[in-house]
Amino acid sequence: MSTTASAPSGRQTIAVMGAGAVGCYYGGMLARAGHDVVLIARPQHVQAIERDGLRLETRTFDERVRLRASAEVDVVRGAQLVLFCVKSTDTESAAAAMRPHLSPDTLVLTLQNGVDNDERVRSVLANEVAATVVYVATEMAGPGHVKHHGRGELVIAPTSRGASLTDMLSAAGVPATTSDNVRGALWAKLILNCAYNAMSAIGRVPYGRLVEGLGVPEVMHDVVAECLAVAQAEGVTVPGDVEAVVRGLAATMPAQFSSTAQDVMRGKPSEIDHLNGLVVRRGAARGVPTPVNRVLHTLVKLIEQAR
Repeated sequence: MSTTASAPSGRQTIAVMGAGAVGCYYGGMLARAGHDVVLIARPQHVQAIERDGLRLETRTFDERVRLRASAEVDVVRGAQLVLFCVKSTDTESAAAAMRPHLSPDTLVLTLQNGVDNDERVRSVLANEVAATVVYVATEMAGPGHVKHHGRGELVIAPTSRGASLTDMLSAAGVPATTSDNVRGALWAKLILNCAYNAMSAIGRVPYGRLVEGLGVPEVMHDVVAECLAVAQAEGVTVPGDVEAVVRGLAATMPAQFSSTAQDVMRGKPSEIDHLNGLVVRRGAARGVPTPVNRVLHTLVKLIEQAR
């Protein structure tokens, strides 16, 4: 089969916009499988990757993967696929920066926290944009060094490329499926983040220790109940038993610090406005009270302001 932008088979040209821990992991896996990948990352990561390759450390292998990296957005030119991995706070500005350089048939997948990033990207770009739910535990362990703690599957909204896209990802070691209810899956992921992220950041503890904290399971239960009430008011069907998934998450990745905790510990702005903060805003708009989410959002904002 030939390699074309409309039928992703064979060697693909892929750009990763915002190559932090998530972007470096997926970009590294795709480059390791033989695809032409370029990472758009911070200069310290670019320098390390250009010098030594991307160190991709997983539970089953620890390798240096050779691929391109740049701090300049124009390297997205010619990409057939863009993995859009920037922080939710930077969604519109990053999409606008890419816009002059994208081909009309470039597919953009939004691999981000939150439930509305695909809509926000679509408001800036004329390209096909597909929301993608990410289930992975990763961290940047140093410049050009991504450490994978577990999972890695993607759930993608239907695209014009059909099964060839998920087949390409799965062949690279990235389990991928499509779903007609990605909005519900995004909300399910949001609820997980709302239950874990803020408290992991406030306590500066990984998930395993977090759930052992006095009163933490009860607070998580209240967070989930509020989130589900808001989702129902929004007309969203959240799949599965979210409460059970929240209870079981810590056992699958006990050493994982939330992305919010990692941001707070590094003195960086977090995405809390697009996690618990989004639930508070959507709840207020729908007349659904969200006091527990409001407290968690407020506490993380206070920590950010103090730093």
